[in-house]
Amino acid sequence: MSAKIFKRKIYERLLEWKRRSNGTSALLVEGARRVGKSTVVEEFGKREYASYILIDFMRPKPGTLEIFESYGHDIGLLTSNLAILYGVTLKTRESLFIFDEVQKYPRARELIKYFVKDGRYDYLETGSLISIRENVKDIQIPSEEEAIQLNPMDFEEWLWANGDEGTMDRIRWHYENREPLGQTMHRVIMDKFRLYMITGGMPGSVSAFLANRQITDSESVKRQILRLYSEDMHKNRKNSLALTAIFDTIPGRLSARNKVFRPGTVSNGTLTADYEEAFDWLSESKIVSICVSNTDPGPAMNLHNDPGRFKVYLLDTGLLITLAFDVGAVDESVFVNLAKSKLGINEGMLFENMVAQALVSSGHRLYFHEFYRNGNGKNLYEVDFVLVKGNKIVPVEAKSSISSRHASLDAFMGKYGMRISEAIVVHQKDLRVDGKITYLPIYMAALL
Repeated sequence: MSAKIFKRKIYERLLEWKRRSNGTSALLVEGARRVGKSTVVEEFGKREYASYILIDFMRPKPGTLEIFESYGHDIGLLTSNLAILYGVTLKTRESLFIFDEVQKYPRARELIKYFVKDGRYDYLETGSLISIRENVKDIQIPSEEEAIQLNPMDFEEWLWANGDEGTMDRIRWHYENREPLGQTMHRVIMDKFRLYMITGGMPGSVSAFLANRQITDSESVKRQILRLYSEDMHKNRKNSLALTAIFDTIPGRLSARNKVFRPGTVSNGTLTADYEEAFDWLSESKIVSICVSNTDPGPAMNLHNDPGRFKVYLLDTGLLITLAFDVGAVDESVFVNLAKSKLGINEGMLFENMVAQALVSSGHRLYFHEFYRNGNGKNLYEVDFVLVKGNKIVPVEAKSSISSRHASLDAFMGKYGMRISEAIVVHQKDLRVDGKITYLPIYMAALL
């Protein structure tokens, strides 16, 4: 079965690159496996070029690598031989080469410099683990390469997939004007958002759900994706045990009161430094998002990061839900109750992960802040996320239950009031503004 084609926002960025670059750079689309990289770039090739050649370096056509090795010194011979092998007619400035999963053959990535210099065709690359040591060893990264990231489908893309083209426009208007939607409309949108949170934003999962409107169909695909990630981790011989241990403990860590990574929860007697390579791999694979502790939040956030303290969020909240449940203990009724907020589980971990996912999809790097009020070494406060807005900062708290209680946020505002443009509480209720604090429904988090 061919992959279902969904409308993705990254498509406009591909168009912008094509217009602006006009062959002077290649574009690398990074992202975790199964987020839809291959599907969207191939659709781009079909619609925007007279012809294209897609080379999947996971399973290259026999003879492909031999052509690269034999003709790497002559781009004209290299491209013409690839055209013959793939049975495609190339047209100058009207044809596209797609190097899919290029990390599997770093030599092709290194040759980008010469492909671009040749100038006859455009070049797109896709990949994950692009910067991991073994995938860049002994090659020179081309300066002619631009990079963008594809994340799981955000709420607006999920709505589009469900045939809803108008809801997000209305949400955006209310966000920009700081106007509540009213309880009826808010309840309708929250029902949709909860369903999005459960099915997640992985295109295969969304496609499976839409086929029969059964959440368990989506769940089956998500389990396949988690198995795929697990297999990838086990291929990393040096760090496979650390990778799988960290990954499996993400739901438990996020459900804890203190979500900062603690090595003892993975293995007694270990230090955070023992897991540095494992976290590099997970971060580069885009499977997780790392939220780093910032000790003095301000416009220049990277001056005051503490890399030894961080929180870990899963790339997709739908996958987090699947990871949290026992494979043999769930049926459709479980997810129906979860969609209605009647399951009785700790929804805080899902809520906070969902906010992290929304912020990443909007291009934010993730930071949080911890501090003791009055420097007394007691009563540690934590603000979930801190964003930069111009020369000011925006503290963000995620509240799945009672949103009017936010002692950490209040203390943060008291300490850093002059640096703050506004404070945000993301909650399950409708939008409201109370002084310097704006309470946003969670479906607006991606608009921050």
